[in-house]
Amino acid sequence: MINAFPRGTVYGVILNDAVSVHRIGSLEEAPYKGAPQAPVLYLKPANTRCACAATTTVNLPPAAKTVEVAATVGLVIGCAAARLQADQALAHVAGLVLAADLSLPHASYYRPAIREKCFDGSLPLSEVKPLVDIAGLILVTEIDGAVVDRRPLDDLIRPPAQLLADVSEWMTLNAGDVLLVGVRYQAPQAGIGSTVRISAEGLGSLHFTIAEGVAA
Repeated sequence: MINAFPRGTVYGVILNDAVSVHRIGSLEEAPYKGAPQAPVLYLKPANTRCACAATTTVNLPPAAKTVEVAATVGLVIGCAAARLQADQALAHVAGLVLAADLSLPHASYYRPAIREKCFDGSLPLSEVKPLVDIAGLILVTEIDGAVVDRRPLDDLIRPPAQLLADVSEWMTLNAGDVLLVGVRYQAPQAGIGSTVRISAEGLGSLHFTIAEGVAA
């Protein structure tokens, strides 16, 4: 599976880093009235996957002018994972992918952002890379050649092994599926015509250009 693009289902998780929890503030009010007790997942369907190459272009939906660029890493599942213990979870991981989880800016964090997160090409992915220690990684996001974010992955609330164990407690992940370890709330934004580069030492980089959407 190394050096191939993953073909399974891609799941993301929110509120899995200290910065996002701080930015969003209290979760005690309605509708949730308390912080989540289990991972909060969302789906990036097949139309969002974009195998990233040097000339990759992501077209925004018509009328959209900017997009949030959230750098993250995905765990690529190597064999069926169900009811795992944390100390054995990473044995079910075949490798890692760099990912850019793109979202149209939106005001509500509580309402499912299907249109905003699931447009065509909104998940540029790298080829599968060998597994490395995620806690030691720093994701660097550049827009038009300027560094706009440096994200250390040592502040994950659920580190990869624990995240995979907690998710597999109630659902099975199959070979080829990808579990993104989390994106930051209020990620940097790129506009039409911008070039984006996301990199991490040991995992290489993603390159893509944001383009204007074409009305049907």
